[in-house]
Amino acid sequence: MATNKNGLFGHPNGKIGNIVCYVLNGQNVSRTIGDPGKPSRNQLGNRQSMAVTMALLRCMKGFINVGFALEAAGTVKNAFNLATSYNKKGALQGEYPNISVNYSKVILSKGDLPVAKDIQLRKTDTGVLISWDPGRLDFNYGLDDSVMIMLYHPLRKKAKSFLNAARREEGSRFIEMDKEWLDEPIEAYLCFKSADGKHISDSVYVGNLNGEMESSEEKSKKKKYLEVKERFDRVEADYYRLMHLDGGAHMDTKAFRHLEKEYEVLKKKLDDLPGKPG
Repeated sequence: MATNKNGLFGHPNGKIGNIVCYVLNGQNVSRTIGDPGKPSRNQLGNRQSMAVTMALLRCMKGFINVGFALEAAGTVKNAFNLATSYNKKGALQGEYPNISVNYSKVILSKGDLPVAKDIQLRKTDTGVLISWDPGRLDFNYGLDDSVMIMLYHPLRKKAKSFLNAARREEGSRFIEMDKEWLDEPIEAYLCFKSADGKHISDSVYVGNLNGEMESSEEKSKKKKYLEVKERFDRVEADYYRLMHLDGGAHMDTKAFRHLEKEYEVLKKKLDDLPGKPG
């Protein structure tokens, strides 16, 4: 049951049928509950987009909470919500069921502080070296700006955040790393934050180390897809052969109807199965 403390034209609070009304961050919210029915392909795509985005960002919360804090100030959204929105819209590639992250488009901070020039990423025998031009900008921005660095490891879905990695004037930061981690793909990001915390820059994609490698999960999905595709190809060949054999005389048989059903099921399964070779 819902109550309405503000009279007939106020916003209710509680449950009305399959609608729940409540207040979230000072905003009146209403949403439906219960079984929504079979999702459309667009809905499935939206769900996968959200799942891929969350899998990327959930290990970066500390960095994001700082990187989007100023952008979120004065709004009803929090820093993580903003980061999720930005990256779900702009950092994904592909179509359902093969949506993935375009790491060069990922945004981990938003602000008006200028970034440095000539940002570079280099791998050494014992770690990662990130460097930048420490040149002075103008009287509003000092060389004592903090440098924030994020190293993301896609195969592990883990991130290492360095919220006070260096000062702008230092021009570089070396991050020591175990060889096992160092030899896997690494996606690197960087941003600058003013010493007083009142300004931050947009994040910069510094680059990739070690290229792209398939995770065990991706290999498993691809293997499963190829197995189903192989079965579908055999069924499809038999299906069309019988359709045209003897002028279609076999189409009314129980065996053909069974084959047709399997053909339709496998075709639908392939449409929704991730792992299709790109």
